[in-house]
Amino acid sequence: MKKLELLFYFVLMSALSVLAQGARNIVINEIMTQNTANLTDEYNAHRAWIELANTSYSSYNVRGMFITTNRKALDEKLTPVQRIGLMNIIPDEEELTNLKARQHSVFFLNSSPTKGVQHLSAQAFPGQPVWIALYDGNGIDLIDSVSVPPLAANTSYARIHDGAGKWVIKAPTAVTPGTDNFIQVTESKVTKWKNSDPYGVAISVLSMGIVFSCLALLYVFFSLLGSYMEHKQRLKAATESHASLMAILKAGKKMADTGHKTNVILKDGLKTKGIDKEIYIAVISLALQEYLEDQHDMESGIITIKPKHTNWNNLNR
Repeated sequence: MKKLELLFYFVLMSALSVLAQGARNIVINEIMTQNTANLTDEYNAHRAWIELANTSYSSYNVRGMFITTNRKALDEKLTPVQRIGLMNIIPDEEELTNLKARQHSVFFLNSSPTKGVQHLSAQAFPGQPVWIALYDGNGIDLIDSVSVPPLAANTSYARIHDGAGKWVIKAPTAVTPGTDNFIQVTESKVTKWKNSDPYGVAISVLSMGIVFSCLALLYVFFSLLGSYMEHKQRLKAATESHASLMAILKAGKKMADTGHKTNVILKDGLKTKGIDKEIYIAVISLALQEYLEDQHDMESGIITIKPKHTNWNNLNR
């Protein structure tokens, strides 16, 4: 019986040791105590926050661990139950608390657990120093702790990179809740974009801007194309109308000429070929005038009428 008890105790201690070893990979990574224009919660409120990071390459669920800002928890005379009474338990939320390799999770301070799994009642007063600690689920093992100096609005106290021992105060433009603390000079543009826009707001706005710009360009293009085609159709219709009108006028003129010629033939006979006598008289008069004024030789293509003396009068004598 005693052997079974010893075996059970050994297995239990081994399991607790393994769990504790996994918990050691969870660290406090970044803190902001005076948040006026940084991260907002689901109620659109600015609250102080703490970021936990999993520095290992395996997953670990931080549910059941404790966060406290009460230094009385350091008293070794306290029982686990008394110490737990001074701390805030991290509730179970698989998506939030199950930290995968190199993953981060943010919890809001100065709040109430009734507001959600990210909300803790641990206090961090703006502009004042604060001590923050992370305890294991047994309420005994201190996993990580840090003394945060007084911070200006929207600045944070963070490790120079995830899991590093050195801490620095980061300017508002360098604060990185929910993502890696350190941005390498040689990192890719995608990584830089991820660090500067961890929630994808800028990329969403940019994508929507590109889509709407393309739609606007398409609208302008098809509007201009439609106007051009409409103008072309109108021009074609006007041209066809003009051509039809000219054809009608030509046909009318031809019909009038034919009718006139027909009237002349009916009046003066077929020999006239439909030409008015007045035209013959006018042509002959014009020719005689040019002959008398001696002007016809100045033009080519004009039949010259010259007198020719014959003896036909002598033959009649």
